[in-house]
Amino acid sequence: MLAALEHGVKGDVWFSLIDKVWSTANLTAGFARVAANDGAAGVDHQTIAMFEKDLEGNLRRLHEELRAGTYEPKPVRRQWIPKPGTNEKRPLGIPTVRDRVAQAAVRAVLDPIFERDFAEHSYGFRPGRGCKDALRRVDALLKAGYTHVVDADLKSYFDTIPHEALLRQIRTKVADGRVLTLVQAYLRQGIMDGLAYWTPTEGSPQGAVLSPLLSNIYLDPLDHLMAEKGYEMIRYADDFVILCRGEQEAREALEHVQQWTAEHGLTLHRQKTRIVDATRDGFDFLGYRFQQGHRWPRTKSLRKFKDSIRAKTRRANGHSLRFIIEDVNSTTRGWYEYFKHSHRNTFRSLDSWIRMRLRSILRRRQGRRGRGRGADHQRWPNAFFATQRLFSMTAAYRAACQPAQR
Repeated sequence: MLAALEHGVKGDVWFSLIDKVWSTANLTAGFARVAANDGAAGVDHQTIAMFEKDLEGNLRRLHEELRAGTYEPKPVRRQWIPKPGTNEKRPLGIPTVRDRVAQAAVRAVLDPIFERDFAEHSYGFRPGRGCKDALRRVDALLKAGYTHVVDADLKSYFDTIPHEALLRQIRTKVADGRVLTLVQAYLRQGIMDGLAYWTPTEGSPQGAVLSPLLSNIYLDPLDHLMAEKGYEMIRYADDFVILCRGEQEAREALEHVQQWTAEHGLTLHRQKTRIVDATRDGFDFLGYRFQQGHRWPRTKSLRKFKDSIRAKTRRANGHSLRFIIEDVNSTTRGWYEYFKHSHRNTFRSLDSWIRMRLRSILRRRQGRRGRGRGADHQRWPNAFFATQRLFSMTAAYRAACQPAQR
């Protein structure tokens, strides 16, 4: 496959792929990827640990079913998870471990075929690319003088991808009927939500291993359309912005997106899709808020972070202070690593707020009521928490800036 990708295949269409899917090496690698991502059990209640107890036997049976053409995916278990910073919930589809392994094997075969021709400005779920690459590109374009932004939002994208149109897109590069049948079977997997059961007619469930690749395949023509017309589009999965040099250009870009999405069975969210003058107003992208040359965590990101810290620093917390601080640090370090490119004023107030939460715990343990403030700053000064190895985002930011200043 690697040699063929380098030199091309006849007509750029792949005819024989199913043997690569069912290969033992591919299925073994597929399980390794599934195990690394962890995840809950599906409708059969089999966990990753349970599957791994008889890994050789499970993979052998999966190999034989795929080879004989008797493999059929089980229904997807639907779970509703909170949307960060809102009271809304979004559906997550959880396939069985066995089906996740098979999907990982299919994805490993399809990924390099489509990856080669994906647009440069697509950053989501692609090897060697990530959120920070997309954010750097947005930042660079703003600094280069792009003043207006098409801030677009696809309404329930993963749940509304048209099956037949997606399969037609896949057939432009894949002609192996067995592989196409597998992809179609995954798209039409039954969904179990509690006691309710139905077969979807559109969409690809978030949580399925194959869904990220399928989502990129379906939006790839839009990526190339925008590039051909000279627009600076930055896309991460279904989240994208288009940076323009003026309002008129932004309006024209939005018109092209509106036309393409309407023709391809997708819907732009009317209330959330807008044109922003970045010299005055702000816009959110991948957790950050961009406004007037600065960036910081958007409101939802801050709210989600604080909710996580609150859960770990309740006043009635029965753990030792050292345990609580280690638990808090595990969240704070990860959050800072992603948002460390924010404006410097972001971190001081958050550090102070976290120390207040910890002082409140200590205050309660001394029989006092209320939040930690006033004289508590003298009882447990900032230096005290430093000796307890509380991670300081302010200190980390200063340390990161010093080499740059030198």
